[in-house]
Amino acid sequence: MNQPFTIDQQPNRTIVHHRDGGPGRTYLFFSGTSYLGIAQHPQMQALLAEGVARYGLHFGSSRNGNLQLSIYDEAEQKLALWTGAAAALTTSSGMVAGQVVVDWLSSHLTPDTLVLQTEGTHPALWHPLIKPQTIPFTPEGLLPALDPADHRPLCILTNSVDALRGDYYDFSWVSNIRHRRVILVVDDSHGIGVLHGRRGIYPELAALVEKNLPNVTFVVTASLAKAMGLPGGVVLGPSLLIERLRRTAYFGACSPMPPAYAYAFVHAGTLYKDARKRLDDNVALAEKRLMPTGLFTHGAGYPVFYTDHDELYAKLLKQGIFIYSFAYPTPADKTNTRIVICAYHEPDDIEKLAEAIQHVL
Repeated sequence: MNQPFTIDQQPNRTIVHHRDGGPGRTYLFFSGTSYLGIAQHPQMQALLAEGVARYGLHFGSSRNGNLQLSIYDEAEQKLALWTGAAAALTTSSGMVAGQVVVDWLSSHLTPDTLVLQTEGTHPALWHPLIKPQTIPFTPEGLLPALDPADHRPLCILTNSVDALRGDYYDFSWVSNIRHRRVILVVDDSHGIGVLHGRRGIYPELAALVEKNLPNVTFVVTASLAKAMGLPGGVVLGPSLLIERLRRTAYFGACSPMPPAYAYAFVHAGTLYKDARKRLDDNVALAEKRLMPTGLFTHGAGYPVFYTDHDELYAKLLKQGIFIYSFAYPTPADKTNTRIVICAYHEPDDIEKLAEAIQHVL
């Protein structure tokens, strides 16, 4: 396992690491999940300061209490409109968003429901009372869902992308399930703000399901702490289902995300749009400079470049470049090594990265 770095500043396009009380060394930073660089954006930080001045540091109350803050409704309406969802429900984290859904599912799935969970599904969609059959996200792995002779109700739990390896998932197979009732739950933590016009997976699923598949209900959960730069989570789905989730004890007992962040999101203006343009330009340059090396797998336009060459971490570190490389989701898992491109990177950063990779090949 690589020795972790400990720093005392927010990671940005560079980090400074002090070892043994020394003066510190500056590294180009190609890790983390702040794909749009919103958490580092000065204007977003200024909006957050406005939000703190108005709402304080936190609102430690139930969202179902007898005092309501209108800013949450505003943020949820904006998230629903932006993603194309009928309704949205915000929570304090992506983990809580997922647990709100699967906790509700645990008491609503019938005993004969076939539950499938694709390999690598985020722990946010795990639940001790739901015992899924784990399958690979491949045509072969999905055969139990497509079996025309099996009419049992079906529940599928999955991620929207293979973020660890920087690859996309194809959901077109959903349109072939017409013979059984289906609940599809998708964790879009690494897609929202990045995929499909940057609105996430919801528009793609809606195009597949809403007009042609009345037997399929789908719900999307996501962390907002990655591309969106907000310490919270969201559930997106049909209005009736969202209202049912809002009434659950699990949701009612959870404190919400800090309202100052909801305020900053609502008033962000074109910050997200501008950041998405910078990210697109940076990813295009990285594709041009990194993919010819043959070291990486990568979904076109996605900001993650995965490699099986775990030794690349130590080699680039010597060149003053810090990349993502650690075992995930537990220390017992295989090391995952990848390069993450963000909106805050400068073109020269990516050129230096490419030159350093060529140097260590």
